Parts: sequence; C-alpha cells; structure tokens
Amino acid sequence: MIIDMKWLDFRVFLPCLMLALMTGCGNKATRPPKVERQIAPEYRFRDSAQTKSRIDFRQNLERAAQNLSIGQLDDAERNVRAALRIDPRSADAYTMQAIIDGRRGDNNAAGENYRRAADLEPKRGEVLNNYGAWLCSNGYPAEALVWFDRALNDPNYSTPAAALANAGGCALETGQYDRVESNLRQALDLEPSNAYALMSMAKDEYRLQRYFQARAFIERRISAAPVNPSVLQLAIQIEEKLGDGTAANRYRQRLRAEFPEAAAVNSESNPS
Repeated sequence: MIIDMKWLDFRVFLPCLMLALMTGCGNKATRPPKVERQIAPEYRFRDSAQTKSRIDFRQNLERAAQNLSIGQLDDAERNVRAALRIDPRSADAYTMQAIIDGRRGDNNAAGENYRRAADLEPKRGEVLNNYGAWLCSNGYPAEALVWFDRALNDPNYSTPAAALANAGGCALETGQYDRVESNLRQALDLEPSNAYALMSMAKDEYRLQRYFQARAFIERRISAAPVNPSVLQLAIQIEEKLGDGTAANRYRQRLRAEFPEAAAVNSESNPS
C-alpha cells in the first residue's frame, strides 16, 4: 500500500523582542504570543496500481471458478481471459482454462493449456501433476510417469498423494507393474481415502487373482466417494470370482438404477 501523508503547515512564533518591535510593547506588560493549535496530520491510503491489478486478477479467477462450478463455461472463460490480460504468465489461469476446455470436450486445447502451465512453473508439484494426469488419460502414459516424478520432487507439494496415486494407476494401465503397488500404497499411507488409489489397488489385486483383497479395496473405494459405472462393474466381477452371486446381483441392480446406459452395455458384453 502507498501512504500519502499531507501535513498542515504551522507557524513558529517569534520571541517577544521581535513582537515588541511591531507592537511597541516596551515596558508595558506583554502578553504571551498566541499559539495556534497544531492540527493532526491527515493520512490518505490508496492501493498501488500493482496491488489493484493483483486484486483484480484474483477476483477474475474466483469468478471463473464460480462460473465453472455451475456450468457457465462461456462466463468462466471470459473471466479467465480477463485474468490473463492482467497476468499472461499465470499458471493458475492456464490451468483454469484447461479445465474449461476439458469440460467442453476439447482435449487438445486442454492439453496445450496444461502444458503451458507446467512450462511456466516447472517446479510446482500440482501443476506438473495436472499435466501428467492429462497425458495418462490421453494415451501418453510413459511420458506421464516422468511428469508425476517431477511433481514429487517438489518439496513444497502439499498433496503428493495425488501424484503417487496417479503414477500407480498410470503404471498399472501401461503394464509397468514394478512400481504399481509401491506408488499406490504410498498414496494410501498419506491419504487412506484417495478414491483413485483405492480403485487402482482393487484392479491390481484382481489382476493378481487376489480376490478377497480386491473386494476389500473396492468396498473402501465405494465408501470413499461417489461411484461411477467402472467401479460397480469391477465390484460385480470381483464378486463373481468369489462366487457370491447375491453380492454381484446387488451391484448389478445398483448399476441399472444409477447408470442405465452403462448397465445396458454391460449386459450386451456379458450376456447371462
């Protein structure tokens, strides 16, 4: 903040000798000079241009996040672009734009903006993890693992469980099994309710034909967060391997009730 201090002038009065020359005080009783009251200084506070720009930038990003949360993608993008006009090198703004692009189904644009954010802040864990996650989900799993590792090298990364879970899940998808369990268990040690790590552990245990362990992880996954069709489908498969038809049917009923389209596809691919 800049403090603009405006002091009011005050008079310095001359001694009586100087006053006598003007008033002829001589031997007469003299009155003490009149002393004016000193007025307290006036302070005026105003934001610097830099501070105002920083506030405007943050407000634009906050409005964009609010717009995004209620599906107002055009308004969200308008606010992100306003933020980028203030700070064209903001990784946060490019990340927000990438999320908007992803919501619109424009994966290429999303990837470009995640990469821009990572290039702008090449040592910031969450930014590197976001780009790695995009790579893994868009057919570049080997490259993604490099970015997850870079994210984990950030000593100030506040949520390393996210990158560990992503690395373990991505390694599982690509058959790099040597690091799957290590990464996933580290993630769960840090964040026991990490939904992606729990799902990936259930998949890995199923792959290893350890169905009771797979059941334990899929149950934890179902309790940790809202389910999607793939969670229920894996639960069905696990219960079928364990020979528990009642539990498998319970998950099928839930799949039909909550995701009827996915249930129809599942029925076609697994006719009874």
